Order: sequence, then C-alpha cells, then structure tokens
Amino acid sequence: MTPVELSRTVLHAVRCAVDAGDLAVDPHRLSDLPRRVSVAPPGPGGHGDYATNVALQLARPAGQPPLRVAEVLRPHLAHAPGIRDVQITGPGFLNIRLDRGTGSGLVQRVLVEGLRYGYSDLLAGRVFALRVPYDVRAEVLADSLSRIVASQGGRVEVQHEESAASSPPSRPLSVADGTLVLRPLPAPEDPAPLGPDAARWALLHPAPHDRPRISADHLVQRESNPFFRVRYAHARTRAVHRNAADLGFAPPSTAAADTDLDTSGPAQTPLLRLLADHPRLLSSVVPADATRPDPGTPSRLTRHLVTLADAVIPFLPTVLPRGAEKPSAAHRARLALADAVGSVLAGGLSLLGIDAPDHL
Repeated sequence: MTPVELSRTVLHAVRCAVDAGDLAVDPHRLSDLPRRVSVAPPGPGGHGDYATNVALQLARPAGQPPLRVAEVLRPHLAHAPGIRDVQITGPGFLNIRLDRGTGSGLVQRVLVEGLRYGYSDLLAGRVFALRVPYDVRAEVLADSLSRIVASQGGRVEVQHEESAASSPPSRPLSVADGTLVLRPLPAPEDPAPLGPDAARWALLHPAPHDRPRISADHLVQRESNPFFRVRYAHARTRAVHRNAADLGFAPPSTAAADTDLDTSGPAQTPLLRLLADHPRLLSSVVPADATRPDPGTPSRLTRHLVTLADAVIPFLPTVLPRGAEKPSAAHRARLALADAVGSVLAGGLSLLGIDAPDHL
C-alpha cells in the first residue's frame, strides 16, 4: 500500500464513520471535511509505518476533541484491507502499521506497472498554462514539470516570453493574467558541454530559487557525484538481474496472484518505504487545493532518486547466492525488490528527461 492509497483508505474510513453516524458532523460543516488526507512516517513518540493528523482536522467540524475523533475513527481504519494495527498517540494522531504482506504486494505492483509506477489520473482534465522565458533552465524545468503533470493525467501548455529580467530571483513562480509565469534562477553559463543528461540534472537538481552549478563534477564517475550514483544504482540492478539469469533463477512471476515475497528485513524496510513514497511525490506536483504546479517537484524528485540509490547500492550484494549457496526463495524476493527499485529509478529519470542506461 502506497501513501497515496493509504491516504484514500483513511479518507474512506472518515466517510464511513460519518455515514454510520459514529462521527456526527454538522450538516452545515460537511464542506469542512478534508478532500485529501496527509500521511507520513510517524514523528517522535509515534509507532508503526505511517501517521495521520486527520482527527485534528476533523475536530472542529465534528465539534469534539481530536482524541475522541481518533477513537471513533480507529475501528473503521483498523478493519481496512492492508492495515494490521492502528494506535492513537499524542492529542489524536492515528499511527498505522501495515500488513506484513504489504511489502510483497508493493513490489509486485511496481514490477507490473514498470516505468509507469506512480502514474494516476489525479489531474485528469486539468490544463495549466505556463509562461517561461527563452532561457535554457526555464525550458528544462518546464519540460520536466510537463512530464510529471502528464503522469498524473494533467497537461501543461507552455508559452514563451522574451526575457526573465523583470522577475525577482526569489519568486520562481508567479501569476500574471491567470497564467503561471515560471522564471527560475538562470544558469551562470551554458550547460551544453556537459551533454544532454548531465546538463538536465545540473539544472534540475537545485531548487528553482537556487543557482545551478555548471561544472565537470557532474561527469565524474565516483561516489561524490549524486547523478552518477543514481545511474550507477540503476545499472547495478540490471547487472544483478542479468547475473541471476546466468545462475538460472528469476524473481517470482507477477502473474501468480498468490505469490508471497518475503521482503522483510532491516535492509529491505527503507527501500520499501521509499518505493511506497514515489507515487505521493509525483502526485504532489500540484498540492491539494492548489491551482498551479509546484516548480520544486523536479528537484524533490532528484533528491528522492539519490536517496533511493544510496539505499539500494549496499543492498545489492545480498541478492545473489554466494559460493556454493543455492538460489532460494529469499534470493528471488531480493531480486524482485532490486528489479522494482531499478524500475523506479529508470521511471524517475525518464520524468526528468534523462536516460537510464543498463550499462555504465
């Protein structure tokens, strides 16, 4: 279960509680009910996999203390598919522990959806007019925003203006005559000598209000280069898959609905959490109740990919059998997880307009 799916599950529990009369809401306050619910890893003192403050949001329309609202919502949420346990902490935070098999289902979903994992119809039918100057960084950022918005079912229409000089650097996105005006801080020099992929990374990795660094550091193949680490991690997942095929084993078939992958373990847990967070990151390109795409989404996506790459690289040596060891179900499960991570890395790079080679 991804955070986006869990958010919908929480929202469904709220509606069930209201429909059942367990949560009395003033009919004049029904419009105050949240249309989207935020879930995130629990903070200090929290438990489980995710936490939500929906009870605090509902306290006013329900006319009850947040703790009481949380107590009403807990049984509706605890019986939802994919949820193992729900605990209440603090003033009314709902702490959610997912089923152990959820990791298995998540990996299989990524393998089935491939590069389109995280795509949705959240923005279906919505069109955003975006005006950008004739500036290479603005063009690249607009292109990546267009790709991410399209992954959520929306569309961006890009228009051009002559100059970015009239825009203060502290405001990369503004509104003029109903049209969004995107003017990120321009690059200090031409990034073209870096090549198309490294140039795009150099322009997208910093936040729009930060000046990009254009240097040959983006081309070096060493750990100090985050761009290299992301593409290296993807290439290593593909190499592990090829090596497993040479040894005569593959991940369990995703066509088998009853296949259960043992994805538990200290190394797998952060990978699963990062995989599960990928759809939420893509869907946040237009924040809830907002009317414009967030120009910071591509830079957040680059950081997400770096974190995922850094988590999978030390995990990969555990995938293949060692010495005389025979391939086991555990190896196949790890291989499936490595394949899933590789798909997300490749899919994320494609949304940035960057190639993900199988060999480096």
